[in-house]
Amino acid sequence: MEGRGMTSAMLTTTLNRAVNKPAGADVVIRAVGVNYAYGAGETRTQVLFDNHLEISRGEVVIMTGPSGSGKSTLLTLIGALRSMQEGYLEVLHKNLSKAGEGARVDIRKEIGFIFQQHNLFSSLSALENVRMATALKPASVDEMTGRCVDMLTRLGLGERIHHLPSELSGGQKQRVAIARALVNAPSLILADEPTASLDANSSQVVLDLLRELADGPSRTTVLLVTHDQRVIDKADRIVNMVGGKIVTNSLTKVAVRIVRALAATEGLVGLGEATLSRLANYMTVEDFSAGDEIVRQGDEGDRFYIVGSGVADAYKDGQFDEEKCFGESFGMISSYFKIPIPETVKARTDMEVYVLDKDDFLRALADDQSFEGRIRSLLAGAAPGAQPAATP
Repeated sequence: MEGRGMTSAMLTTTLNRAVNKPAGADVVIRAVGVNYAYGAGETRTQVLFDNHLEISRGEVVIMTGPSGSGKSTLLTLIGALRSMQEGYLEVLHKNLSKAGEGARVDIRKEIGFIFQQHNLFSSLSALENVRMATALKPASVDEMTGRCVDMLTRLGLGERIHHLPSELSGGQKQRVAIARALVNAPSLILADEPTASLDANSSQVVLDLLRELADGPSRTTVLLVTHDQRVIDKADRIVNMVGGKIVTNSLTKVAVRIVRALAATEGLVGLGEATLSRLANYMTVEDFSAGDEIVRQGDEGDRFYIVGSGVADAYKDGQFDEEKCFGESFGMISSYFKIPIPETVKARTDMEVYVLDKDDFLRALADDQSFEGRIRSLLAGAAPGAQPAATP
């Protein structure tokens, strides 16, 4: 009855609109009307124009665009590495718009930076270079050293932790720099082409680590400037810059598929794309094989399902009742509606199914009242006669 794993085949799609995050989401980066120029007077050259962006806790966002489009400038502003000029910028709940150097230093302590230049101390070993970063998150010597060794080992450098930078290849030095940025599980990671000098295997390890940090207890937010197509599978959104301005802010293809299925779901028809996108942010994707039993009648359910592709058969009291196709729903949040699952559902074909579990269902209700009634009606419709409990 378990899913076959979360779908990872995420490709980009352009929606030609900004993606709105759920109301009440923990926004880690908020930029409003950000402009920036180099030089003054006749030599003044504006490189950023009226940029707006929001990134929430735990998101992995890719920033792409042609050379000279302003990506690195915006990244360094977000990283508090240069002073703001025009507009509003908030990072980790701190206003950078008028922040002085002291305030920007404090913010930088909470950020892990990965740049193309390694900036390692030539007289220190790989372990010692990474160990220096742990001073920002102090603990016992053994604990801090253990964190460093573990991170370097994950990155394939377990046998080279005592080597100097001069004894390491370019790719190995980049991995030391990455370990230094990740070892403290920072609140925010800013990376400029982090996989550019890495081979395919090392790149995959780094990308897996970034996704783990985003999904793990620290809920690290990751913003990467990259042209590496391998990163797409790990990303939630792609921001594209052209001529100093964010021109698209796009969901990955899997999120678009969920939105389309939601739009076809009875009870949600008529909701706007922005509202459906917010709900899609809470859903995951699972694959089922033909013959799998997805839910069983009478069980206490804590998940709600919408068919993305394939066909399932629904049975009540052992008798075939109906088929479930694209956009049709089943399952039950029993703890909310105080009723068991009303039907058994088995995959007739291989299926992709979009899943909303109990915790994310409650978060969706709390975060966006605009679709609270719709979700309640939709879920109640999965079991006629079900009555929602009082709002948690």
